[in-house]
Amino acid sequence: MLTLVLASSSPYRRDLLSRFNLPFDVFSPEIDEIPHANEKAKDISIRLAREKAIKVAPHYSHSLIIGSDQTAETHHQIIKKPNTHFLATEQLKFLSGKIVTFYTSICLLNTETKIFQECVIDFEVKYKTLSAKTIETYLIKEQPYNCVGSIKSEGLGITLLEYVKGEDPTALIGLPLIKLSNMLQKEGIVF
Repeated sequence: MLTLVLASSSPYRRDLLSRFNLPFDVFSPEIDEIPHANEKAKDISIRLAREKAIKVAPHYSHSLIIGSDQTAETHHQIIKKPNTHFLATEQLKFLSGKIVTFYTSICLLNTETKIFQECVIDFEVKYKTLSAKTIETYLIKEQPYNCVGSIKSEGLGITLLEYVKGEDPTALIGLPLIKLSNMLQKEGIVF
């Protein structure tokens, strides 16, 4: 049986993958996530998901390696993880009232066959018009500094959104489980 490996350091992806009740390893790929010149958000997401899977592959033979990445954009501007309270505050002020498209990519690499399965899920959200007090209260409670768009939609972040539109709600959190389950089934995994 092939070992299932999550190529990620994200606790959110780890929690999502655990919903399948399948044993899996976690290996942090430690890749450079700096965008290439003129690279679009969607392309970044796809490239990084693949790079994560490829980086982990030498450490695991006879495995199915899951690489995933999420980016976002609004008005052709790429939205990143804020990493600090100050930058999260500025980011939420900027995103207030805007529509943002999140791109969550997944790459499943079979290290035996060297076959990749890849896809990207688009997810649209509209941020409410946010007051400074709402932003500050949310950031203190949720501390979403390692989340693209400063949003934890699985937590209090949902209160900052006017609507969400997408085919897989887990994609917005960071790992599209519907697509991943289909990919794993093609590899013979039974749930």
